[in-house]
Amino acid sequence: MQSGDDFVSRVLEVVESIPEGKVMTYGDVAAALGTRAARAVGTVMSHYGSEVAWWRVIRASGHPAVDHEQRALEYYRAENTPVTWANGVFRVDLAAARHRG
Repeated sequence: MQSGDDFVSRVLEVVESIPEGKVMTYGDVAAALGTRAARAVGTVMSHYGSEVAWWRVIRASGHPAVDHEQRALEYYRAENTPVTWANGVFRVDLAAARHRG
């Protein structure tokens, strides 16, 4: 069984491997680690995500982390991450931007 710290470092390694302009969902990151623990990935990101490109890990809906939408949008624009708009709300175009880690 892996330690909690090992899981944290593995999550952060996957996030660091996501190229500019690409994203992974919390579930994608978990799957890359061989687990279905998307919520645990979210917990790691909430505690340690500021150390990595946190905006590249998004919800399955294509939306960035809650309360970080505007800041994430700035990064998406800088990295040319494809986004779509509907009713004044954006989300990342997963079909175009999803990274398979």
